[in-house]
Amino acid sequence: MAKIPATTTIYTRNGCPYCTKIKEVYNMNRWSYSEMKLDVNFGRDAFYSEFGHGATFPQVIIGGQKVGGCTDAVKYLREGKFL
Repeated sequence: MAKIPATTTIYTRNGCPYCTKIKEVYNMNRWSYSEMKLDVNFGRDAFYSEFGHGATFPQVIIGGQKVGGCTDAVKYLREGKFL
């Protein structure tokens, strides 16, 4: 397992199983990340403005690149040989 090379921000909401899953992936690998929580750090309008009206939770940004949700983030990490 490689060390994740870039800063990660995960946009989450309470009760989201996919949000929990991607955080578990990071925690199991001891990778750091910043968590931005809906209704704590940002509102729904700001979320849709940033990610688009069809966006779902979570949204993962790695090294400034929007990689998408949980499935897309895991795919990105696998393809980059981090997982």
